[in-house]
Amino acid sequence: MKATKHIFLIFLLLAGLQTAGNPAVSPDRLNIKLPARSGEQDTARINKLIKEGFRYLSAKPVMRNELKASIDTALLICKKQKIDTPPDLHLLSAEYYFLTYDLGNAQEEAKIALDKSVELNEPEITVRALIFMGRYYYQTGFFKESIESYEKAVSAAKKQGIKGYIPRIYINIAQVYDAIGDLSGHRSSFQQVIDYGKAEKDSARIAFGYYRLGTSFCGDSIGSPKRNFNKADSLLKKGLDIAVLTNDTVNIALNLANLGWNYYLEKKYDLAISSYELALKYSIPAGEYASSSNILGNLGTIYRDLKKYQSALKYYQEAIKYGIKSNSLYDLQWIYLDMSNLFLRNADTANAYLSYVQYKKYYDAFVTNQNIQGLTNARLRYEVDNHNKELELLSLRLKNNRLLNYAFTGFFVLTFAIGYLLFRGSKLKAKRSLSEMNRRISELTQANLRQQMNPHFIFNTLNSIQYYMYQHDKLATNNYLTKFSNLMRRVLENSQHTSVSLQDELDALKLYLELESLRFRDRFEYEIKVDEEIDTLMYKVPTMLIQPYVENSICHGLMPKTEKGFVKICIKLKEDYLNCIIEDNGIGRDAARERNSEKKKNHNSLGTQITASRLDLVNELYGTSMKTITTDLKGQDGEPLGTRVEIHIPVMT
Repeated sequence: MKATKHIFLIFLLLAGLQTAGNPAVSPDRLNIKLPARSGEQDTARINKLIKEGFRYLSAKPVMRNELKASIDTALLICKKQKIDTPPDLHLLSAEYYFLTYDLGNAQEEAKIALDKSVELNEPEITVRALIFMGRYYYQTGFFKESIESYEKAVSAAKKQGIKGYIPRIYINIAQVYDAIGDLSGHRSSFQQVIDYGKAEKDSARIAFGYYRLGTSFCGDSIGSPKRNFNKADSLLKKGLDIAVLTNDTVNIALNLANLGWNYYLEKKYDLAISSYELALKYSIPAGEYASSSNILGNLGTIYRDLKKYQSALKYYQEAIKYGIKSNSLYDLQWIYLDMSNLFLRNADTANAYLSYVQYKKYYDAFVTNQNIQGLTNARLRYEVDNHNKELELLSLRLKNNRLLNYAFTGFFVLTFAIGYLLFRGSKLKAKRSLSEMNRRISELTQANLRQQMNPHFIFNTLNSIQYYMYQHDKLATNNYLTKFSNLMRRVLENSQHTSVSLQDELDALKLYLELESLRFRDRFEYEIKVDEEIDTLMYKVPTMLIQPYVENSICHGLMPKTEKGFVKICIKLKEDYLNCIIEDNGIGRDAARERNSEKKKNHNSLGTQITASRLDLVNELYGTSMKTITTDLKGQDGEPLGTRVEIHIPVMT
């Protein structure tokens, strides 16, 4: 059996507990054009925005966006019209800071509101600011300071004759005493709620005060040190009478429910059932579904104890329906546990197991929520405590040697900053000079290598033209010269740049292959294949990068063959580089080396040597990882089938 456990919700409803946080947009950053107004109009507009802000704050749930907009607009008007920020706007900002756990700014804004309200003689705002400070200290674990702030609020309200606050303040004080386990202080505070409720003729506070005070004497079980049946019965009935007179359905349901619990502990089951059933007639229409779930669950347990198991099961199932509707994890977990015990009594192990599974599910969720809340509160309290300690330490240091510390720190920081800036400036200047020098050297070196390679290519081409002239083949010579001139124009254009588009490189390569095919009288065929996903105009490669490797394939791989040769150039796009594959069906590198050895030539292709040097320079200049991979192609018996060269060209655009 469980008593009603929704005290914290009631505190929120009747004590008006609010929480607040940091406005996401500062007034300085809002692009709002305000119309010209007189001072009175501006003040009226600000007051209206503040009232709207507190209304958004008290909504369930809090209307955060609207609250932020009200604060920002009011602050902007104050700034634009040079109006001093009113204390209640500072208090509203404190509430909003508190909403997002920005406790430092919340405390600061509340203190400003308190100081300004005292200075401007606005006692009601003074009381509200003190109530906020009491809530702030309670939330951060400073219970002594919380009670002191609440007592100051009571004193200020009494002094100025302000009504409507004192009963609510004592409800908050009772909450603090409950948190520290002070039962005497808890009961004394609710007696004050009743007394001040009577003085102010506030029947809702009086009924609630009797309900809470009477509940404190119910206890959790027979023999509990808190338990006093007659006292609890008397107080709860007083609260019920007052609630009935004013038709306060919420307090009627609360008092009846705990009267039922009080009767149950005394085993007065008939009185308990009648109290609970009457309470349901008020709690369900009032939308108090969590209380309804608790009441129905308790009725189920009473019928279980009376061995009326069908009735017990009916009430348990109804209780679950309202528990799910209100997401009351506490009630759902104990109701499912009691249902499991009920099924066990009737040897219905299958339903007992299913009910226990549901109990475990809701119990774990309840415990998790409790732990999360506990961790959040602990973190907040730690941060505030740490912040306060830092402030105290800083204040002490400043008090002991403020001027000397300021002067010494300022001088040290200034000296260090100037020295650091001078040192950093000189290092950056030297680094830029060295970097620029290295870049220029690399570019000049690369340009020189291009000039070395171009004469090499031209020399081989002129030999071919000379060959056709000796053969007296004017048509072939003319055709060759035309293609050669086109190629030379492209080479000269491309040689002005360290890198060219892939399209320009392939156009030059195609002209070269056409020239070589004419030169060697169609002794080989070629194919150039580029992936469709490659944009040849966008991607760039170093100038004349591919041609030397193609030349090597033709001259050293294909020409020594007796049968017709084939060279294939395939360019594919990988994750972060272009993969250029040059594959021939020539005699292979081993046979080429033997052939050169027989001719007493210790020869490595000048073009490929230059290209290898260029690759090293490009990698150094641009921080890339360009490389080549050469593979000898062989058959199953080890006979040479040709050579494959892969060039990994990092993507450049």
